Amino acid sequence: MANGQQSSRREALMQQVEEKRIQNSEMSNINIGTNERYISLAAGLTLIFAGIRRGDFTGFLMTVFGGYMILRGATGHDTVYKQAGVSTAVATNPQRVSVPHTQGIHVEATTTVNRPAADVYAFWRNFENLPQFMNHLERVEVMEGGRSRWTAKAPLGTTVTWEADIITERTNEVIGWRSVADSQIANAGSVRFRQAPGGRGTEIHVSLEYVPPAGQLGAIVARLLGEEPQVQIDEDLRRFKELMEAGEIPTTSGSQSPSPYTP
Repeated sequence: MANGQQSSRREALMQQVEEKRIQNSEMSNINIGTNERYISLAAGLTLIFAGIRRGDFTGFLMTVFGGYMILRGATGHDTVYKQAGVSTAVATNPQRVSVPHTQGIHVEATTTVNRPAADVYAFWRNFENLPQFMNHLERVEVMEGGRSRWTAKAPLGTTVTWEADIITERTNEVIGWRSVADSQIANAGSVRFRQAPGGRGTEIHVSLEYVPPAGQLGAIVARLLGEEPQVQIDEDLRRFKELMEAGEIPTTSGSQSPSPYTP
């Protein structure tokens, strides 16, 4: 009887060990965070429907990507992430980290504006001015306590919204920000202002890191649809320079986009 009980306990323990091993094996394949999985499912369906409507080769590629995004959302596994050693399922403290390590896309850009640093800083510091030269932004709402709410255009005619806090600020020198926890787009960055060599105005350096909707695969889809982030920020700074120096931005039609700021 005693031997039989010991044998039963041993079998039960072995079964628990095997179940735990299987569970750990399944978890080890998950390299996509929960929020990103939901976004992947929604984006996948959107891409498939948009691709079918297009009916051309680009539409076919969109449909293929859509199917893959649905698969990654359903399984929580991304082969591209695995090959690159990236995981958005890692545990992070959302109160401290807005862009977890190895998960973000980093872009930088620099331009020189022939205006004093005080003028350039003051215009940029009023965040509601930014959609005038940042084409991807629809609006920025300034809130209390150094917080602001941003609404940006996303691929396929969608929009995303997030809130950000100013975490570093020195008048006429630097503005640093970080998105709040659970933002649709986790992002952090800074813009620095310094006197350009030879008294040629103000040198502006923008550094930005963010996690796009649906993660790295979402960034690939965005590039496919012509939304390359480095090109975007370079174009934004080009328009900002024109806006600050001429008071208006030339458009492709030859007309001018006026600014309430007059240098």
